[in-house]
Parts: sequence; C-alpha cells; structure tokens
Amino acid sequence: MSAVVIPFETTLMVRDRCLCLHAQRAARVLARRFDEALRPYGLTNEQFSLLMALNRPTAASISQIASVLGADRTTLTAALKPLMRDGLATIHADTRDRRARRAALTPAGHERLATALPVWLAMHEALEATLDAPDPAQTRHGLTLLAAWPGMTWPGMTASSHNQERTP
Repeated sequence: MSAVVIPFETTLMVRDRCLCLHAQRAARVLARRFDEALRPYGLTNEQFSLLMALNRPTAASISQIASVLGADRTTLTAALKPLMRDGLATIHADTRDRRARRAALTPAGHERLATALPVWLAMHEALEATLDAPDPAQTRHGLTLLAAWPGMTWPGMTASSHNQERTP
C-alpha cells in the first residue's frame, strides 16, 4: 500500500487561506506583545483580561466569567489561582447556591488593574492605528463572528466534542 502524498502546493494554499492558522498566529503575537507591556505590572495579558472580567459591581459566577473569556470553568479556576495567591482576586461560595462559586477583585486587584490600564490603552491605541482596512470595529466584529461560529459536524465526530465549542 502506498502512502497518499499531498502536493506541497496544497500546503502553501492552506498556509495562505486558513483562517484558523491566521487567527492563532495573530493571537500568539498579540499575546506576546501585551505580555511584554504588562510584565512591569506583574501581569500577563491573560491575567489582565481575567482581572478586567472580574471588574464588576458584584461578584460574578465562574460560569459567567468563563463565558466572557471563552474559557471552560476548569481552565478559569486554574487561571484564578495565581491571582488569588497574589491577593488580587477571591473566590467564595454563592450565598444563594452553595454549590456555585463567585469570583471578585480584591482592593489590591482593583489597584493593579487601574495601574496597568493606561499601558493596555496605549498598546491598544497603537494596535488599532495599524489596522487600516478593515477598521478596528470591523475586525472585532469579524472575530466575534468567528468565536460564535458553531462549526460543523462530520462523520465520526462525537456530540460531546462538538458541544465543547466555546463562545464569548
């Protein structure tokens, strides 16, 4: 039996057309740049986003925060641990449903977020200045549509793997 060989031209076509690859590459580069900018404040881009998701008038459920960030609850709980260790966030039982947990910023978390926000704003302004077509609002809209895309099913795909798609 001979192995099927896909032509190299197909590899180049996928490299040039794959929206997933382009989104992943852009996300990695952007995350690195924001990580570098936020490092002096003791935060990563992921931690900044998590602190911002916690910045609410009342504590949010883990599920609510996970939905905002497009993460699962287990990943979110793991991401909260260093913030809790550093005294920036807390998790407590929901007063109405003891099985549910709610997360909130501490006063130190509010302070750290406020200190890092000007750098994030400056980085974001510089980033948006590089986007000429489409404009930043169109880019955000397109990314929102991609994040909400339900995908498609194919033979052999299980219902559970399809339902693991996350939406913000």
